[in-house]
Amino acid sequence: MAPATSQPAPPPSGSEAKFHPYPFWSPRFWQGMRFRTWMGLLIRNRFRITPWRWAMCVVITLTSLGNSALHFLHALIFNRRLARTKLAGDPIFIIGHWRSGTTYLHELLVRDDRFAFPTTFECFMPQHTLLTEWFVVRFLKFLLPAQRPMDDMAAGWDRPQEDEFALCNLGVGSPYTTMAFPNEPPQGQEFLELEQVTPAQLQRWKRSLHWFLQLITYRSGGKRIILKSPTHTARVKVLLEMFPQAKFVHIVRDPHAIFPSTVRLWKSLYRAQACQTANFQGLEEYVFECFERMYRQFDAQRELIPAGHLYEVRYEDLVREPAGQLQAIYEQLELGDFEQVRPAMEQYLSGTKDYKPNRHVLAPKIREQIERRWGGYLQRYGYRADS
Repeated sequence: MAPATSQPAPPPSGSEAKFHPYPFWSPRFWQGMRFRTWMGLLIRNRFRITPWRWAMCVVITLTSLGNSALHFLHALIFNRRLARTKLAGDPIFIIGHWRSGTTYLHELLVRDDRFAFPTTFECFMPQHTLLTEWFVVRFLKFLLPAQRPMDDMAAGWDRPQEDEFALCNLGVGSPYTTMAFPNEPPQGQEFLELEQVTPAQLQRWKRSLHWFLQLITYRSGGKRIILKSPTHTARVKVLLEMFPQAKFVHIVRDPHAIFPSTVRLWKSLYRAQACQTANFQGLEEYVFECFERMYRQFDAQRELIPAGHLYEVRYEDLVREPAGQLQAIYEQLELGDFEQVRPAMEQYLSGTKDYKPNRHVLAPKIREQIERRWGGYLQRYGYRADS
């Protein structure tokens, strides 16, 4: 493992760095939806599209028609094969709040080629990925920017991605639809915890996730899957109903870094993905409330996880001592021989050693709210109120 002096800097967590521009021709999340799902999103929001973003929405509409046609062909060719596909063991879930280091940990763990993971293309275009992924990844790399809009982490069609985007594009409901119309009331919020959805909605959500994991298993040739989605932090009970032997890696981070970095995350995604010019009203309160809802659920459900199936790591410890933390994850969760994957993880770390973090400055009022409203998290995970 690379020495401490060559460890990568923490992923950005601040508000001082500039946002990377998102080109007009680059795809939006919603371009993976079928026509019916996309029209439903527009109708629910009464087509309140900022005039200069109409062209983007027209492109998405045309793409959604293509998705519907390709979905039919994809189902015709692959649905029977996918239905026969058995998962290679219950998944490994990386959970934790946005900007707590879930992406960094995911990038590290998927260096182990014994595991599979959903790619960006598979999450954006789940409807027809087995038909079209080979072409897009090979010939249309230029459509995606090299870096994510909120930070300097690498982007690409074949990079690991959140399965929440696949669920969103499959039309089963997701809090991520808020990004499409950020000036409207937050949408899909009941799908964060899955406590208030109807039985029919819950069953559809479960079927869609299982189908998507069958797709990843089929594509990978039968490997066990590592998933990363912050939203799953609030869904432990449902995930265990589906996958009783699932393993969980829960990563935490200093809330004084999480808060400004999450505000920055949503601002960058609203700028890049929304059908409206976002006014950001209520955004800070939205971040506070989502955190509280997420950890209210997680704290109530964590005891459901079988003994030995949960490993918790502080982001700061992972950055300072990646070898020790990763080895502990492998040992606690019985993921196999860590030494077999150590060289690949060292290579990844070496390639990111020059990464530069953003900086952030917290207003006293925000700091006071963090320490008052998120005090339980601060105390549980050993963070100082005055850090």
